[in-house]
Amino acid sequence: MKFWQIPAFGIHNLEVKERPVPELSRGQVLVKVHAVSLNYRDLMVVVGKYNPKLALPRIPCSDGAGEVTAVGEGVTRVKPGQRVAGIFMQNWIDGAPEAAKQRGALGGDIDGMLSEYAVLHEDGLVDVPEHLSWEEAATLPCAAVTAWNAVVHAGEIKAGDTVVIQGTGGVSIFALQFAKLVGARVLGTSSSDEKLQRAHTLGLDAGVNYKREDWPKWVLDETGGRGADLVVEVGGAGTFAQSLKAVRVGGRVAQIGVLSQATEPFQIGPLLHKQIHLRGIYVGSRADFEEMNRAISQHHLQPVVDQVFSFEDAPVAVKTMENASHFGKIVIRVSR
Repeated sequence: MKFWQIPAFGIHNLEVKERPVPELSRGQVLVKVHAVSLNYRDLMVVVGKYNPKLALPRIPCSDGAGEVTAVGEGVTRVKPGQRVAGIFMQNWIDGAPEAAKQRGALGGDIDGMLSEYAVLHEDGLVDVPEHLSWEEAATLPCAAVTAWNAVVHAGEIKAGDTVVIQGTGGVSIFALQFAKLVGARVLGTSSSDEKLQRAHTLGLDAGVNYKREDWPKWVLDETGGRGADLVVEVGGAGTFAQSLKAVRVGGRVAQIGVLSQATEPFQIGPLLHKQIHLRGIYVGSRADFEEMNRAISQHHLQPVVDQVFSFEDAPVAVKTMENASHFGKIVIRVSR
């Protein structure tokens, strides 16, 4: 089987290698990977900014979908022919997060999915919705589950609430789609008018170009001075202070991203005075993934795939992620 690995940090160091398909141990499952999607975290892993002490070589990418081709002794949860995806953290099955559950993240702690075949434990797999293509199914494990937890669990969003999304990357677009599923109003920010127009076709109620306007003030104007019920914060330190300004008193900020650095000292005052609920989101459990998939199936939700690259062009796909020109998800087709 062929696979991509990082022998040393840097996109230019990505190399394709080949080895025999592994033998299965008890409880393990062999998955023929059909598609892999990229997250910002995957880029950070490849360039060495996610964990500079990561043991190398490492097969990157947490998100992939494929078909079960063989099962090891004792496997009962899946069978050959089943369409599956791996969960982001292979040890987080359900319940609240714990340190032990957060170990075993694909494409980081352990080898990821950028391979023609992957061997995973049966407990680390979920069925994927039948109406999705392989490319669409591959977008779910990280970005979609993260957005689901931000909107449904951390945000506790209900019909009539107002949600703010930042940009038009994978997490933000999924957050838009999930917020619309529950009947929320969604406001969005972007530096691209064209991307905002595309987001309107997915249900975005109003958008603002943050290069031209003070977006927290715009959010307050759009909400009659009240502020948003939830800000899905993907910008990181560079936008966190603005998110605190945009959220309502008693509102919620789901902190996800680390895309930008702060240009001003962190002010704790607004967090206290507005009694803001701040929740860090680090993907979610298998139970969260399965809950989300039920909603996706019921509503026939279609993930937004911006570009699909061939397996041979994996480094080009990672470079595209680095350029941040995409809308939705970047996918690598591994096999038909």
